[in-house]
Amino acid sequence: MIIKHVMLQLFFALLPFILFNVYYRDKLQNYSKKFIIITSSLSLFLAMTFSCNLNSGFYFDVRHIIMYFGVIFGGLQTGCILLIEFFVYRLYIGGDGIWTGSSVFLCTFFLSLFFNQIYKSTHRMTLVTCMAGIVLSIHPTLILYLNQPHMVTNYLFEHMVVFPLQYLIGIWLLTTLFHKAASDKALFINCSQNEKFEAISHVAASLAHEVRNPLTAVKGFLKLIRYSSLEQGKIEQYIDISLMEIDRTESVISEYLSIAKPPSKQKGKTNLSHQVQVIIDVMASYAIMSNVEIELEHKPVVPVWIIANGDEVKQVLVNFMKNAIEACVEIPQAKVSLSLNLVDRNVLLIIKDNGVGMSADQISRLGSIYYSTKSSGTGLGLTYSFQVIRAMGGSIAVQSEPSEGTRFTISIPLLDYAQETPATRIS
Repeated sequence: MIIKHVMLQLFFALLPFILFNVYYRDKLQNYSKKFIIITSSLSLFLAMTFSCNLNSGFYFDVRHIIMYFGVIFGGLQTGCILLIEFFVYRLYIGGDGIWTGSSVFLCTFFLSLFFNQIYKSTHRMTLVTCMAGIVLSIHPTLILYLNQPHMVTNYLFEHMVVFPLQYLIGIWLLTTLFHKAASDKALFINCSQNEKFEAISHVAASLAHEVRNPLTAVKGFLKLIRYSSLEQGKIEQYIDISLMEIDRTESVISEYLSIAKPPSKQKGKTNLSHQVQVIIDVMASYAIMSNVEIELEHKPVVPVWIIANGDEVKQVLVNFMKNAIEACVEIPQAKVSLSLNLVDRNVLLIIKDNGVGMSADQISRLGSIYYSTKSSGTGLGLTYSFQVIRAMGGSIAVQSEPSEGTRFTISIPLLDYAQETPATRIS
């Protein structure tokens, strides 16, 4: 029976550590003082509610472990809140041991403040924790013996072995585990911030490189027009080239802005079948100019409804179609085909081309920022497309061989299924 009580009380003591790992698991932030106050207060309440009553009015639990933890990680304010909570709840419970228990807990509060000063100023935290565990496991029995000696002598094994071991092990476990978890979280946050700063630097450098080249060309042509005696035909040719370079600069900037902007949260009922037909019509002229045939192999006769942002879907389809067409420009009898298929509760959009294809290494890097299979590409179009599709709960599969063409299979949940499991089916 006493072992069952000890295990239950240790669970209550470790509750802040458990809740920390649950609540902060996917967050880029570490624990706050508010979190320590809430979890410590909850632990204290549960520990006192399910405490061990050895004799009428004398209750034993892990309150000393929780007080030490609260002061170490939450400071004086947390300790005072726990002290008030204990006094109020202990008065409500009542019993003969109310004043003895209160004096013991008040002593624990001051001892915790003392060890907190040492804990914060030393690198030997494990040693301080062990010392605190020993002191806080001895003083409750000592004070109880001075006030109620019969309580100690009647339950000598519990007071000399069970409860001291419970306090010692509990303080060491909770403090060590929580400190390790908080340190790991701080390291993870620091690494994430460093990656973010590195990505920003990479974006800035890459954008400067991409924009500088066309601007340099435009600057050169403007100087030629200004300082050279050129015939009208040459001037018009240089102006046309400059305008093309400016359009290219605008396109690069738009790609960078699209990848920097997160997928829109404004989503609604979208007919994917209609969107595909619209994009085929839009890209038809570009395909003709590139001498590439576009074919819609299969399309359901009924509307294909998904949950998405219509503008984002159009941009994604344009990115895939543009890449497929450009992969075929040097191929005789170049062809890009699309098909829509309903499989279970998903719609499969298949985009195939008979272009240059890709190697296994190129496929594995698709969607990575700044990676492109094209010499003049930034790779941001596909990065944005992968981001949008995954935000819809979809997935992308790629099959390709060099000189054998490429097949993209995009799976997106249908309307009803998407509402059941929004954006959780990312692969």
